[in-house]
Amino acid sequence: MNTENITKLAEIVKNAQKIVFFGGAGVSTESGLKDYRSKDGIYNTYNKYGISPEEILSIDFFEENPQIFYQFYREFFLHNVKPNKAHLSLAKLEQSGKKVTVVTQNVDNLHQLAGSKNVLELHGTAEKYYCANCGKNHSKEYIADKTNPVPKCTACGGVVRPVVTLYGEMLDEYVTERAIRAIWEADLLIIGGTSLTVYPAASYINYFNGPHLVVINKEHTASDGRADLVFHDSIGDVLDAVCRKLEL
Repeated sequence: MNTENITKLAEIVKNAQKIVFFGGAGVSTESGLKDYRSKDGIYNTYNKYGISPEEILSIDFFEENPQIFYQFYREFFLHNVKPNKAHLSLAKLEQSGKKVTVVTQNVDNLHQLAGSKNVLELHGTAEKYYCANCGKNHSKEYIADKTNPVPKCTACGGVVRPVVTLYGEMLDEYVTERAIRAIWEADLLIIGGTSLTVYPAASYINYFNGPHLVVINKEHTASDGRADLVFHDSIGDVLDAVCRKLEL
């Protein structure tokens, strides 16, 4: 890790008025979760059912094969992991008085568990569930009960689904509008743990018009060439080092 660049990033963060952290699955791998598109990610290693994880996570597949959907979903989306140094560092920055907006493609709720308040979840959350028929809310614990292969609504018997945007569904307009506005208004955009290949989410960074762009990702991204600083290191290590430089 380049200590000179850590010092530069700490100075940029210190002077920034509005910070946006745009994060992907790589933010949570240090908590023990698998990412999606790396060589060891879910999409490249999972073939239990002979169909791609993308297909399993589609709205059409959920409606036609909810039992297989939930077998897969329980394996990868119901977990008891804890926030890592990346999540905790972003929360520290916000708690220090910095205006920090976290725009996340993840559904794992780890930013909120770390203490961040201003979190925009582009793809929804695996913490909430509702009946696709009548709308009744159900708990995460109810979904985790494997004695119910397909969770059914306790009110009407309809299939319960997660508040997660599946393939084939539109993103929540209210959330995306807030994310785009935050990126547009930011003077520092930090991109972390994302390959920038998931659209439309990845296109939102094109709204950034501020002076400082920073990329923290172990693999190269399409934004490396336009960034002020690029770290191909652990996101947690980089952000933790910045917080220590700022004595947070």
